[in-house]
Amino acid sequence: MSVSSSLSHRELALLEALQRLGGSGRSAELAVMLDVSEETVRRTIKALAKAGAVERVHGGAYLTGPRSGSQPGPSFFRRMGENPQEKKRIAAVAVAQIKDAMTVFLDVGSTTSYVAEALRARRELTVVTNSIGVAQVLANHNGNHLHLLGGEMRSDDRGTFGPVTEQQAARFVFDLAILSADAISPKHGLLFHNASEAQLTMAVTGVAERVCVVTTHSKFSETAPHRGPAPQQLSLLISDREPGKKLSRALTDWGVSFELAAEAEVALPPVRTD
Repeated sequence: MSVSSSLSHRELALLEALQRLGGSGRSAELAVMLDVSEETVRRTIKALAKAGAVERVHGGAYLTGPRSGSQPGPSFFRRMGENPQEKKRIAAVAVAQIKDAMTVFLDVGSTTSYVAEALRARRELTVVTNSIGVAQVLANHNGNHLHLLGGEMRSDDRGTFGPVTEQQAARFVFDLAILSADAISPKHGLLFHNASEAQLTMAVTGVAERVCVVTTHSKFSETAPHRGPAPQQLSLLISDREPGKKLSRALTDWGVSFELAAEAEVALPPVRTD
C-alpha cells in the first residue's frame, strides 16, 4: 500500500498545498490556504511526519524525498525557525508602526515573515512584496490589496528578484518599507549575501517615506559582500538586543532610531477578521 493511499483527505490537501508552495511552507500560510486553524495544520503535519511524507521544522514543514533544483530545502526553514520568540517580539514592535490603509513593502526576510503574520490585525492595507509567503498570509484578508512583484524566482528564499522586480517596486510610493538584512555594519549599513537582494532594497528605499529594518541581534556580528542602500535612508532599526557601541554611534550619525523588542512585548495585536 502506498503512503498516499493511507492518508486522510486533510493530509492529502496539505501535501498538495506544500507542492503548490514549491515543496515547503509555514504553518500560518498553510492554514490560510486550507482555511483551517494553525493548530489543525500542526496536527496534520505531525501525522504526515509520522508517515514519512514530510519533515517537520519549527514553524512549518517541507516535503521529503527527491527534490528539484527549484524547491527550497531544509536550510530555508532552518532560517525561518531560528529565534522565533525574538522575531515575534520584533514583529510586535514593527506592527505598531503600521496603521490601517497604509501602503507597505515587505521583503523575503525570515523576521519580515513574522511581521506579515502580525499584520493580519490591520485592515485595508496596500501590501507590496516579493515574497510568496507574505503574499499567502496577507492576500484576500481584511480588505488588503496585495501586489506580488514579478521577476526571477529564487527558490532559496521563495521570492522574486532582478531588474523586473526592481522596476515594478519603483512604481509605488511606500508609507513604510519593512526590510531585513544578512548583516549590519557600523561602517556600511545593511549588507547582503546576494547582489540582487541588495539592489532591490535600494529600489525600495528610493520610493519609501520611512524604512524600518527588522533583525535579530545575531546580524550585528555577521558580514556579507554586498552593500544595500545608503544607511542615511533608513529610519528605524528594531532588534531584540541593544547594538554595540560602534553600531549605536553609527545609527546616531546616520539619524536612524533604534527600538528594543523587549520580552514584555511578545504579545501581538489581536487578529481582526472581516
